[in-house]
Parts: sequence; C-alpha cells; structure tokens
Amino acid sequence: MSAVRPKRWSRLAEMTPGFLRRRLLYFETAIDDAVSCFAAGLPDGIRVLDAGAGESRHAPFFVRQRYISVDLGIGDEAWNYSSLNAVADLTSLPFPSGSFAACINIVTLEHVPEPACVIQEMARVLEPGGRLLVVAPLEWEVHQAPHDYFRYTRHGLERLFTCAGLAGIDVQPVGGYFRMMGRRLLNGLQFFAGGARWILFLPAAFFLVPPALVLPWLDFLDRDRNFTLGYICTARKPSG
Repeated sequence: MSAVRPKRWSRLAEMTPGFLRRRLLYFETAIDDAVSCFAAGLPDGIRVLDAGAGESRHAPFFVRQRYISVDLGIGDEAWNYSSLNAVADLTSLPFPSGSFAACINIVTLEHVPEPACVIQEMARVLEPGGRLLVVAPLEWEVHQAPHDYFRYTRHGLERLFTCAGLAGIDVQPVGGYFRMMGRRLLNGLQFFAGGARWILFLPAAFFLVPPALVLPWLDFLDRDRNFTLGYICTARKPSG
C-alpha cells in the first residue's frame, strides 16, 4: 500500500529536476536516501522483505540482495501489483519465523488498522540480529482513502518497536517546522488538480510555490523538530 501521494503526483515528481526535487519533495528524497543507505549496509545475497511494497518501487535498491515484496494490493486501484512475490495481510505474513535478514516498511504503517500487529509480524519474520527500516508520516493529508488510519509521533513509534521486542531503536524526524510548512503549501496544489478547479491551478502555484521554495532554508531554526513531515526509523531484532 505504500504511498504518500497520488500516482499523478508521482509522475510529476519523476519529471522534476534532481536539485529542485530535493528542495520541493524533501520527504520523498529523504526516504530514497534512507532506503539506499540501508541497502548499502546489508551483505550480498541476504533475503530482504519489503512489507507493504505497493508497486515494488524500492526493488532497484536491493539488486545485491534477494528482494521479496508483499502487499495486500488494495492501496491504489491505479497501481500495478503484478510484481509482488506475495499478496497477503501484513498482520499475517506467509513466511516462517526468522526468514529474513532485513525488512523495510515504507510509508505503509498509516494504512494498516492494526499497526502493532504489523510491527510484531515483521519482528517475527526477522532472524536474530535482523535489521528493520520503517518510515511513517506525522503531518500529511488523508490519502488512499478509506485505507488511511493513523499518523505517528516519535513516542508512538518507539512504543510500537519496544512492545515488539526490538532493540537499537532510532527514530529521526524528516525536517522541522519550516520544511513541513513549505511542503504543506506545495501539497495544497492538489486541491486545484480536479474538475473546474484546474482553472485556478496556475494562480495558486504563483502564490504557493515561491514560499514553498524559501521556507526550507529556515529549517535550521527548529531544533526540536516536533513539527515534522514524518519519521525514519531503524531497529533490530535482538541476537539473543
């Protein structure tokens, strides 16, 4: 089910030049950086589970590993789920315990009605010492309705991981208040992307895009980062 924006916005993002994409779509580029770094730190040939893989867009990051994708396949009716290795509910993964050396769950946790069960299942299928990467949003609009249930604070995520018996928990905010405000202005353009509202798209872009470009420069002022788009989290299954 993984997604934080409609498919048409994904296409627009792909056409955006790299330097501009990194400024406007900071959350997405931070996610790609995190997945790339996670994959680079894994040994060759190990089994990696993408739990909530959607269209398996993260597969290219794991060419050195054995990438296995699973999703329930109900997130977006426009998506092509044919590349999935398994179609299954994340609360009941069809794999034996200890099957994977690593697991990722990217902007999917908000789309499951029982997130604690999902984290516990991912922990179950990890081998001892196995590593987990999770990305979850905090400040985001409703998407993939009606399958959009939760938003997460750092404390909520830490509790989910702790209750699942995971260790080495690290929860990092993706930007602060000013990056968040810049992105919310940009996301406001989605309001003008349907029906007759298209007429106002260019005037809206004229007023919203310039501050969306400028505000991220001020993000250094927010040291606490309690206002954030979401969190990138890592944890591991204890070796014992």
